[in-house]
Amino acid sequence: MELLCPAGNLASMKAAFNAGADAVYLGLKNDTNARSFAGLNFNEQQLAKAIVLAKKQNKKIFLTLNTFPKPGEESRWYQAVDIAADLGLDALIVADLSLLDYAASKHKHLPLHLSVQASATNLAALQFYKENFNIERAVLPRVLSMKQVKDLAKVSPVDLEVFAFGSLCIMAEGRCHLSSYVTGQSPNTGGSCSPAQHVRWQDDGDDKLTRLNEVLIERSSKDQHLGYPVVCKGRYLSEHTHEPQHLLESPTSLNTLSLLPELAQAGIRSLKIEGRQRSPAYVAQVAKVWREAIDSYLRSPEQFVSQASWDQALAKVSEGQITTLGVYARQWQ
Repeated sequence: MELLCPAGNLASMKAAFNAGADAVYLGLKNDTNARSFAGLNFNEQQLAKAIVLAKKQNKKIFLTLNTFPKPGEESRWYQAVDIAADLGLDALIVADLSLLDYAASKHKHLPLHLSVQASATNLAALQFYKENFNIERAVLPRVLSMKQVKDLAKVSPVDLEVFAFGSLCIMAEGRCHLSSYVTGQSPNTGGSCSPAQHVRWQDDGDDKLTRLNEVLIERSSKDQHLGYPVVCKGRYLSEHTHEPQHLLESPTSLNTLSLLPELAQAGIRSLKIEGRQRSPAYVAQVAKVWREAIDSYLRSPEQFVSQASWDQALAKVSEGQITTLGVYARQWQ
């Protein structure tokens, strides 16, 4: 079972590997990946350096190409595919059909993983991607219950990867139409949810105001810990409330430590940690805990118990300091 961690930059990649990650996923410094924030990601030279460092440690690097090409600007996305192939990356994570076709046709040796953005949740979809583009792995969307994950794993023609820890996204996995509506920039093509140039913090007496493109999405105390501002996790007034409330979604992190035995027994190939926009310290802390948990399970599967100290360590870096099993624990279908 692979521990796959985020790497927003070279420092995060080193932190992940030092803490026990088997592999990292990262993106280029442009809008071909859905974390196109200033100060994050890799240019071609940095990527080449990262590959050398990873190979020395027998680790893997996957390049994330999970936005959708803008009409007339497809060459930038094709170039990203070519870079992944030329540099010998361990896999390319892709969502768009045209890019899968380009990669599978031009670079037959390049391993392909199906991005979560493709939203493949059933056997027919996985078979389609396997037969047409020879994908080796699919990242499952965070909309399936544990039973559904297990059932799909029994028949999947490809390896499966699931999100194990990190921020949750409601409904359509990263295709944030709310952000697009408020900022005018589509995360599907522009490369980020809540683009940094639209985020603004303002002091207002003892409070701090958080705005996204002038839309007030949060009023908090100045000493309150805040996650990265996104529309769905803001607090708002409605005609039925007198105090701001989380009307769409509360800041909550997914934490599936207690599901580790079930995921392993189901044959899940990779456990993914979310958070390419987070700091190297976050990556190191989360990777360390999950490394300990996975090793503990592998040493003695029958005696595995999720440790309170692990949850306490993760709670310190969880969004909103709240964790959940998310939809994995959903009983209804």
